[in-house]
Amino acid sequence: MFKSLGNFASMMKQAQQMGGKLEEVNQKLEAERVTGESGAGLVRIEMNGLGEIIQVTIDPVLFEKEDAELMEDLVRAAANVAREKTKEVHARLTQEMTAGMNIPGLEQALEQFGQQAD
Repeated sequence: MFKSLGNFASMMKQAQQMGGKLEEVNQKLEAERVTGESGAGLVRIEMNGLGEIIQVTIDPVLFEKEDAELMEDLVRAAANVAREKTKEVHARLTQEMTAGMNIPGLEQALEQFGQQAD
């Protein structure tokens, strides 16, 4: 019985540590920057690691063409490239956060959580 209490106390301590690390990871994600480009750089979208769009840059040449469908496609493509990069940043920081933590099933749970965010 006392061994079980010791294991529970250890798990609670790790959970508290993880809570602090999650806050740290969120701060790092907010500070990270990724860029997605499309149309050979005609459209650029900058996002932070949380997936929030920071800046959208569209080359004036696209406005001159007056092709809304092309512009929409390029913006969507650039956003998708940037979004994929944010997933990579998130995975890297999550892996760094959980390094050395011995919580059974944690890695699988985080993988599923990341997939649900899609």
